[in-house]
Amino acid sequence: MTPGSDTDEVAARGAEESARRAVAAVWRIEAARITATLTRVVGDFALAEDLAQDALGEALATWPTKGVPRNPAAWLTAVAKRRAIDQWRRDVRHRDRLSELAFGIDQGSPTDAPWDPDTIDDDVLRLVFIACHPVLGAEAQVALTLRVVAGLTTEEIAAAFLAPVATVQQRIVRAKKRIADAGVAFETPPREELPERMRGVLATIYLLFTEGHSASHGSTWMRTDLAAEAVRLGRVLVALAPDHAEAHALLALMELTAARFPARTDAGGEPVLLEDQDRRRWDRDAIRRGRAALARAVELGGGLGNYGLQAAIAECHAVAASVATTDWARITALYDGLVELTGSPVVELNRVVALAHGEGPGAGLEALDALLGRGALAGHHLPHAVRGELLTRLGHSDEARAEFELAAAGTNNDDERRVLARKLAALPPRQRGPGTKN
Repeated sequence: MTPGSDTDEVAARGAEESARRAVAAVWRIEAARITATLTRVVGDFALAEDLAQDALGEALATWPTKGVPRNPAAWLTAVAKRRAIDQWRRDVRHRDRLSELAFGIDQGSPTDAPWDPDTIDDDVLRLVFIACHPVLGAEAQVALTLRVVAGLTTEEIAAAFLAPVATVQQRIVRAKKRIADAGVAFETPPREELPERMRGVLATIYLLFTEGHSASHGSTWMRTDLAAEAVRLGRVLVALAPDHAEAHALLALMELTAARFPARTDAGGEPVLLEDQDRRRWDRDAIRRGRAALARAVELGGGLGNYGLQAAIAECHAVAASVATTDWARITALYDGLVELTGSPVVELNRVVALAHGEGPGAGLEALDALLGRGALAGHHLPHAVRGELLTRLGHSDEARAEFELAAAGTNNDDERRVLARKLAALPPRQRGPGTKN
């Protein structure tokens, strides 16, 4: 072994790891725009993602030695376009597309085209509408969009669905095939098709925001890039469908919830729970926007649906001066409506928390045990975290410790694990039995 070879090997490994991190970061932030651009260029949803994945592979192979380019997203898009050209050169049927792409005529409609109020002037939202095509079932629409638009891993999507990873993988593969077989074009759906696609689009944006608000995997408490993209898409969607009440309600929910983001971490980046947040740091402009959107949803009539009820809950938090002065009775009643509407055990768990604040930890624990007694949320870590909190407030420290330990073992998020570790550390020392020696 020649002198310095160990150092060179360490440096190479470091460069490779740095490149991997760069690729992962770019993909998380720019995946939707890259895929949307490629879909517009090649006219094929599945092919666009394949090309993007090929470009990622080339980045992993070249960036460790050549360095990360100044504009990584543009580099990945350009590589993917070159691969498309190579493929089209082998396919005479795409001769016209090759000519168009080679001369760079891929920038969309001319600027002097007449304005069309029904046009979605946003590649990413257009991509969402493609993934939410009626040829797919509701769950397949959401899973596919979260994978392609949000860039979430299969594990993260499975966590959002509370479903096995293998099931979600199969769902995504089948969805891509159906989109390809149906020849779905990269275009604005006709206005008459908007209503049947809106349910999937709203659900996708909602889950995108939810993953940004509380990351299911990784080392960060939140993924504000995903949440911000969800809010942006919500605003575009409201402009496209100004009379759709649930679109306004979803935007209200996201604005009111995102308003708390500045206070959800401390100066060191550590998570701060709701009861400990400095409400002076909440974004008052976002609260005003959220309340205005909720008022518009109510004004449009039809009663509050899933997103409207959640937005009303978020509004209760936004207008309260403290946890103690929060209208927990109203929040519990709103959760009652949500439980009836959705039947979701996660919603029931949130209702338990509200009930415990309003009527005391004993009432909350009774409701939680009834929920768990039905087998709901089996294998999920959140019920253990809630149960540990309620037992702590009741003074049952040893039982609380066991619950927090189960919750910490079950979470896939490092920040959440640290929050649980702090709760464990704050508990009194374990009680010893009468026969225990020191």
